Amino acid sequence: MHRALLALPTLLASFSSAFPYLGTEAQIPAGIETTPSEEWHSLPSGAQCLLEQLEKKTLPTGDALLDKYADKLLVRIRSSSRHADSLLKQSADILELDVWEATSSWLDILLEERDLCFLSDMIKDDDRKYTVLMSGRDLARAVDDQYPHRDLGSQERVKDTKTSQELRPRSQGTGVSARQENNMFFNDYQPLSVIEPWMRLLSSLFNTHVRMVTIGKSFEGRPISAFKVGVHPTNDDTPQVRKTILVSGGSHAREWVGVSTVNYIAYSFITGYGKNQMITKLLESFDFIFIPTINPDGYEHTWTTDRLWRKNRQPTSSKYCHGIDLDRSFGFQWGSSPSGSPCSESYGGSQAFEATESKAYADWALNEVQNSNVSFVGFLELHSYSESILYPYSYSCTAMPPGLENLQELAYRLERAIRISGGHAYGILPACEGNTLASKDTATGTDENPWSEENGGSALDFFYHELKIPYAYQIKLRDRGTYGFLLPKNNIVPTGKETLDAVIEMARFLNTLYGPESEPDVKLEKPKYGSTDTHIESESRETAQLADETKRAPKVKLDLAHNHEKGKLDL
Repeated sequence: MHRALLALPTLLASFSSAFPYLGTEAQIPAGIETTPSEEWHSLPSGAQCLLEQLEKKTLPTGDALLDKYADKLLVRIRSSSRHADSLLKQSADILELDVWEATSSWLDILLEERDLCFLSDMIKDDDRKYTVLMSGRDLARAVDDQYPHRDLGSQERVKDTKTSQELRPRSQGTGVSARQENNMFFNDYQPLSVIEPWMRLLSSLFNTHVRMVTIGKSFEGRPISAFKVGVHPTNDDTPQVRKTILVSGGSHAREWVGVSTVNYIAYSFITGYGKNQMITKLLESFDFIFIPTINPDGYEHTWTTDRLWRKNRQPTSSKYCHGIDLDRSFGFQWGSSPSGSPCSESYGGSQAFEATESKAYADWALNEVQNSNVSFVGFLELHSYSESILYPYSYSCTAMPPGLENLQELAYRLERAIRISGGHAYGILPACEGNTLASKDTATGTDENPWSEENGGSALDFFYHELKIPYAYQIKLRDRGTYGFLLPKNNIVPTGKETLDAVIEMARFLNTLYGPESEPDVKLEKPKYGSTDTHIESESRETAQLADETKRAPKVKLDLAHNHEKGKLDL
């Protein structure tokens, strides 16, 4: 699987066809080199040497996966009455069940078969339907298919070949040959043992505008690595405040698509400089910080032990339950989340910033602002799943963010860019309702989500409120529940492309506010849809009408009924 790194020259050669933005050569300032040095041409042999030094990782075998998930069920429970839903929510909390996602219409829970008995009285009514989305074998197959395909002649081939082939009956059908799949970085999810050297290679080869930086250390001592991408003027001796956009992923370890998407966006900006006018212009106006995962310990654990692990790996007061939810452990409004049990998937620690990674992340950001002439103007945190764009606040649905109208305006721009790129319509809503999709509950006739939780201690609220970042969002990526956290790898590139378009749209918008000049001349290209899901017309009249209404709208809470006749978004 590590041979994916050897594909970098091939990836660069085909970059313009893979990314629609790379069609216009940019004018590069004198003295700036955009072509990698001669060492680039010897990358295959150099990368081979590097890869031979990597520690070999043993992935879980098919039999091990079957044993681990044999008694698991992923269940979707339909909404009933508000009272019944509330009781179900309380029971899920008491049993400390793993709630994957909640909407106003249904609840996805991963549980042991025996736990279903405890819920049977609540879900046996005719009014409440439930569906088993994945049983043990289906779950094991979905997990197995997440790991990179290995060469059938490789020494690393899994020992239980029969079981593994049974778990992986056929290709996902990406249209790429098996040999090409083995050599394409973004055709597989990648472990830290590949991501880290890949980052070092790119930062070395494109050192005119790329640096690899360390945000801090994890609890187990792993670096929290990031790309810093931007072009600084070379003829100005006076340090200037640098406007910076921050993009991060991997806060929750099992959300692999967030990690791959940050890498995809970073790669696009790094290799797009000098080849695309828009990207070049934006890199001259802003610095971009790309952090693939702020939870490297948890991410590593999902590769070696438990694919569905969520938290970090820090010990807690319970010797049986490890880990703190990083997105509940930041200092702003910490403690307003309901769960105080270390065994809960949303446990935020015994005090604010108890999680090593959250404290390191916050300390780094504050130091950048106070001592490094950095001004953060944009913040994007990538999660999965539900296809939603969330804006502050997360801790309360009654607290009104001071820049609500501006936050909503850019949120609609991001949604439009994503929809045009890949045909997926993302919901837009405040983060306090972030566990709900933007859909109306047809059973109860209400938009209120009985299962939603206000989330104190979130990174979104901390960076928006404490660091005063005016445009801060959390984006929950694909899908809407068919695969959940086990999104097939043939979604890596489509998800990366549509999110890349959103990041570029965000930067273009911020460039009109904070850039030295007006936004770049190159307009957002409208590529053909690549989605195999529900087809949604681009440039709909409702969206155009909404864009105008958003600029004139008062600061009001979104109507989640999405009735466009009342001036709201109809999804």
